[in-house]
Amino acid sequence: MGRQTIDSMMPAPPTLPALLEHIGYPRQKNQGAWVLQLLGMLLAGGAHAASIAWPFAVGLPQGQPVWWLQLLALAGLVWQLDRCRTFRQGLTLGWVFATAWLSGIFWWLFISLHIYGGLASPLAVLAVLGLAIFLSTYYALASAVFVAVGPAGRTRRALVFAALWLMAELARVQLFTGFPWGEAGYAHVSGWLDDYARWIGVHGITFLAAFLAAGLAGWNQSRRQVLLFPLTALVIVAVAVLAGRQTSTSAGNLQVTLLQGNIPQNEKFQPGSGLPTALRWYAEQLQGAKTALVVAPETALPLLPQQMPEGYWGALQSRFATGGQAALIGTPLGSYSASYANSVVGLKPASGAGTAQSYRFDKHHLVPFGEFVPPGFRWFINLMNIPLGDFNRGPLGQPSFDWQGHRLAPNICYEDLFGEELAVAFSNAAMAPTILVNVSNIAWFGNSIAIDQHLAISRMRALEFERPMIRATNTGATVIIDHRGKVTHELPRHTRGALVGEVEGRTGITPYVSWVSRYGLWPFWGGAGVLVLLAWLARRRR
Repeated sequence: MGRQTIDSMMPAPPTLPALLEHIGYPRQKNQGAWVLQLLGMLLAGGAHAASIAWPFAVGLPQGQPVWWLQLLALAGLVWQLDRCRTFRQGLTLGWVFATAWLSGIFWWLFISLHIYGGLASPLAVLAVLGLAIFLSTYYALASAVFVAVGPAGRTRRALVFAALWLMAELARVQLFTGFPWGEAGYAHVSGWLDDYARWIGVHGITFLAAFLAAGLAGWNQSRRQVLLFPLTALVIVAVAVLAGRQTSTSAGNLQVTLLQGNIPQNEKFQPGSGLPTALRWYAEQLQGAKTALVVAPETALPLLPQQMPEGYWGALQSRFATGGQAALIGTPLGSYSASYANSVVGLKPASGAGTAQSYRFDKHHLVPFGEFVPPGFRWFINLMNIPLGDFNRGPLGQPSFDWQGHRLAPNICYEDLFGEELAVAFSNAAMAPTILVNVSNIAWFGNSIAIDQHLAISRMRALEFERPMIRATNTGATVIIDHRGKVTHELPRHTRGALVGEVEGRTGITPYVSWVSRYGLWPFWGGAGVLVLLAWLARRRR
């Protein structure tokens, strides 16, 4: 049999229109419209990512959230979903939108995997894209269910979409250890909806934003809708203004020094470069600090105390054994032969003892692949040379560090992403923290938008809890955030230095913290589930 005969027997490769028809798109005269629709979702998803922290140095303030862009981008998705005819069409559009959005949110994982981890660049790209595609499943399913059960009325339709979108976000918070980085609500840390944070938190703001976006998508469908949507938006804003009264009171001021070592990540653990530099510089700063509290970032001292040069750890303990100063220092604790934890050590004078009283906080919410290896993924870890380990997990609701009338609650790196977990420490109002302290090392992600995204997360926690957040980081953003979510002091990024400033502690419990500390995220799940169930039952009756 000749080659020409064999070739003629082989099936022709499917065309793009044929593939689209297979997943549920009806064949139309203008097949190119399908391609344009998918390209539109890619652009809308990219805009949704940019709304969390504007990544460019032109057009808008770089690194700042853009609340109106978030609404427009999500409205673009809903506008297309309104035109879908099948479950599979909604699934596809939601997947494309969310994959573009999430890839644009955490593309900087490529830096840690390839630049610092040594993973081949094609594999690093596939790893980041694979994570985005996997997490996009939640939003694809939400979009598909919306197409299947969404009611006819615009207001009810917007409520159902908001409920489904919230459930997708909650799934990303809780499933597979959780990675809700870049949730839609963070685009509103400065905007019309920020006053809602103290009542319903970032997840409630996400619901309101999705509701407004869905209403915006169909605002011109009728004369009634032209009036209804703007009026609804005005009511939401008016309620936010009326609800904006603060529920916390001042607990007094505290002078702080926040350290930023700017140790290059590729040198951080090297005995001949970054390691001795870190030990020397942080020792100098801790010894010379003049304020009541000095804070060093996550793993500022990247050795276990028993591995440090002889006398090093003892000198730090002696430094804070007397006087009116204390320190919070990021360092691992434990034993490599047994187990160890990513920790913050607190040192302060012990009453009348002439020795330093030691405090310990162990990170609870560990990073997959960075601080523990998920089952079945050891092969992936072996492809890289990142210094990884299986850390011990600290408990929820660990005690605060008491100092000069303040209760300081540490959290490490992306733990401040999980406000419902931080809220456990507020279940006893009398012992609730007065100041939140974040220590981080974002050097893994270079000079990328990750720094600005993480800053927006910390600002949202300040709004939810009505607590200041002080942040000591290796490369930035080292800042003081007040209880209104405003940055009052900031150190230039990617520089070595110390930020000296004053922070006002706060007491009192916000409505959001009051109920989320008791019930967690179940009220969100329950409310959203009821809305979707009612829509499904109404659909069945038709």
